[in-house]
Amino acid sequence: MNRIVDKNRKLAKRKAHIRKTVSGTPEKPRMTVFRSNLHMYVQVIDDVNGKTLASASTTEAELKGLKNCVADAAKLGEAIGKRLLEKKIDTVVFDRNGYIYHGIVKAIADGARSAGVKF
Repeated sequence: MNRIVDKNRKLAKRKAHIRKTVSGTPEKPRMTVFRSNLHMYVQVIDDVNGKTLASASTTEAELKGLKNCVADAAKLGEAIGKRLLEKKIDTVVFDRNGYIYHGIVKAIADGARSAGVKF
């Protein structure tokens, strides 16, 4: 139990350190990633106005078949990239949300880049 509390505390510390420097504006919003054991979530947020501009997750009907793996994370990244380009947003700031930039998080970023989003 103590190990789990320690892991959560370290994650919160990394998250706070990242959020000190990463912020989204209407011109360049923040794209944040959250992953659980079952699902992946991506949101694009304008921190100035406090609004979510676009989102995609594996709980949505059209992305329901995607699993929590690297190959499907790239497809989720492409889906959020297409939604951003439809809203004429082509540049974002990537917020890895305290996770290591590896595996699923990296695949989401690469998928969004392949859809045409720059960061």
